[in-house]
Amino acid sequence: MLLKELTEAFGPTGFEDEVRGVVRRELDAMGLSVRTDVLGNVIASTGEHHPGPRVMLDAHMDEVGLMVTHIGEGREDGGLLRFRPLGGVDPRVLVSKPVLVGERRIPGVIGAKPVHLQQPSEREKPIPMEKLYIDIGARDADDARRHVKPGDPVVFATTYEELPHRMAKAKSFDDRVGCYILLEALRRWKGALPVFGAFTVQEEIGLRGAHAAAYQIQPDIAIALEGTVAHDVVGTPAHGQSTVVGRGPAITVQDGQTVANRRFAEFLWETAKARNIPVQWRRVKGGTNDFGAIHRVGKGVLGGAISVPVRYIHAPTQVVSLDDVMHAIDLVVAVLDEIAKGGFRP
Repeated sequence: MLLKELTEAFGPTGFEDEVRGVVRRELDAMGLSVRTDVLGNVIASTGEHHPGPRVMLDAHMDEVGLMVTHIGEGREDGGLLRFRPLGGVDPRVLVSKPVLVGERRIPGVIGAKPVHLQQPSEREKPIPMEKLYIDIGARDADDARRHVKPGDPVVFATTYEELPHRMAKAKSFDDRVGCYILLEALRRWKGALPVFGAFTVQEEIGLRGAHAAAYQIQPDIAIALEGTVAHDVVGTPAHGQSTVVGRGPAITVQDGQTVANRRFAEFLWETAKARNIPVQWRRVKGGTNDFGAIHRVGKGVLGGAISVPVRYIHAPTQVVSLDDVMHAIDLVVAVLDEIAKGGFRP
């Protein structure tokens, strides 16, 4: 299954090679024009010479992760790996999590001082990241160096699994779910319109790949396809939920870097309603996506974001509704169809 393959691929920020390989394989099978730029973005195009606005569909390939910074050499910490985050990782969710280190996927576990040995004051607050380490079972520093080195990336060792009620869990729905949606939309789209699919790098540390991709494409319209925060769990008031899993893809009104173009946001909404596709508004300001970089390129780019709600985003295990994913694909194809028919112009 493609979604399983994408989510289990090794691809923290700056190390998207394995994901890029899967994406290029799928695009090549579709017979699309495909290129990889100097940063590692994969850009596919179809209908480039057709009339109509140039539409850029974007999804980022990278996931949050960690990077090894030091191999302990002391009597107590010999062979243990210190690390720093790649992207926004909450240290509260890290203790005892299994991980994979480096391209060889060396298994390890994130460790910390046992609760039995902590002072009462230490138990009252989260363990800071600098007190955590990765244990790969090495006897000492020399043993560890045979397997890993500083600079090696680290990902969580969570596998894809489907849950009851059309739910699924994986380590990297942010944003492999967007990559999946983009691939399937390109596979289904058969219309006449200049459409560009950009699979970007390094979104999690500053939307870096998207800016370069948009500069090359020079789109008139752009849509970021994302996994977005859902906090629809016990104890959360409705106004704080952002999105609700299972109620369809979400359309952004405002986030940390953009205020939605009202005309385009309403076009997305009305297109969904006309096709009986469930849809919801993303109701909080925090966070952002690649459109935050894309809309500033050149003379400015009109567009927005279509996102799949993700519970426990940026955590070792994330949860989505597969129905939301399928509805997001339907919405992207419907939007392209409406634009091709002249239903929206920048």
